[in-house]
Amino acid sequence: MGIKLSALTVFAGVLGVGIGFGMQNITANMVSGIVILFERPIKEGDMVRFKNNIGIVQKINLRATVIRTILNEHLIVPNSEFINSTVENMSFSDLKLRLRVDVGVSYSSDPFTVKQALLDAAYSTEHILKNPEPSVLFIAFGESSLDFQLFAWIESPKRRFETESDLHFAVIQKFRERGITIPFPQRDVYIKQK
Repeated sequence: MGIKLSALTVFAGVLGVGIGFGMQNITANMVSGIVILFERPIKEGDMVRFKNNIGIVQKINLRATVIRTILNEHLIVPNSEFINSTVENMSFSDLKLRLRVDVGVSYSSDPFTVKQALLDAAYSTEHILKNPEPSVLFIAFGESSLDFQLFAWIESPKRRFETESDLHFAVIQKFRERGITIPFPQRDVYIKQK
């Protein structure tokens, strides 16, 4: 028919290389999907932190995993990303999650009163567990404040943000009841006159 087979061979070779490169990512994602399904580092319903996003795993497909973020956005993440990146699974083996509240108070505040106020705030907040007990650490003499950390546990990471917010409100309320103030940094400016 007058068609040069050598030209078709070159074209088929270039096409094959292109398809091979294109299939490389698809194959990697499918193999990663199989690994995820067998090893179960994540499963549907888990709360995960992936890069800068926190969300709940909605569905694990063969090629990609769907995560619904706390902002109700849906991320479609290639499975190879889960294998090649660090993923924090907040509900991997134990659903309990520790919350931390950093707070600074004025130097005129009694540290023992501050500790009790923080513990009272934790115990009065819904969803905070009694066991393990909340705890307070006096961590530093800051530049303009005495710095404390409050640690408390919740039963499920799904309640994290709601409970953190409630805990912040409770801390403010307990501080106001006891007259404890949260200072803000102050700077003195001196103007040099000639």
